[in-house]
Amino acid sequence: MGTDHRTLHNRVLAVLGPAIAAGEYSPGHTFTLQGLEHDFGVSRTVAREAVRVLESMRLVVSRPRTGIRVRPRKDWSVFDPQLIRWRLAGSGRMEQLRTLNELREAVEPGAAALAAARGGQEERAQLVVLADQMERTGRAGDLETFLDLDVAFHRRILELADNEMLVGLTQVITEVLVGRTSYDLMPHHPRPEALRLHRAVARAIRDGLPDVAEAAMRSIVTEVVTALQEDDREGGGQAAPDGH
Repeated sequence: MGTDHRTLHNRVLAVLGPAIAAGEYSPGHTFTLQGLEHDFGVSRTVAREAVRVLESMRLVVSRPRTGIRVRPRKDWSVFDPQLIRWRLAGSGRMEQLRTLNELREAVEPGAAALAAARGGQEERAQLVVLADQMERTGRAGDLETFLDLDVAFHRRILELADNEMLVGLTQVITEVLVGRTSYDLMPHHPRPEALRLHRAVARAIRDGLPDVAEAAMRSIVTEVVTALQEDDREGGGQAAPDGH
């Protein structure tokens, strides 16, 4: 049995998507279906399916007789999780992390305040359990489990905020956390201050203290932004000192 279309079009995307995301093709660069068929050794149908995915991310626009044109970055669907992963995998990783963490800085403190004001009592209490588990696994250096708990912690806060727009950012926040671990931008043991701040956020939300929750969450994400800025100035790529 031959390779199915999905596998083939994923192979095209795995090369073409990251290349566009990394800026290897400037805005206005034009592809043709015929050229993609030739370059990747695929059928017209497979090439067209790959282009449709890129169009859905607004990376390219396809027009009859003018070909498939790369869009300027301002047109891209920058919240698309796959596009975020491609950008994190490329040479612009630190810039993408910077913009994502600045988004966190703008969004998560307010979400923590809303969670403290709106979340159900039992659900708010579960955050303290998560924070305690994060501390144990972080101190043990179990980064894989720590990451799972960290993602669950931040996702739960967005959900407790009871705002569908904030919940819609869950996957974006997840990609930030996963990306920093995947590309070795986390230390082997999260910094004690970061763990303390997570406990402070959890307890403030549990106790229904919006201002305290907002301030503690702001401390978490602001330190990440500052650490990344320092990393970028120093040549980047090392673990951020805040450990989160």
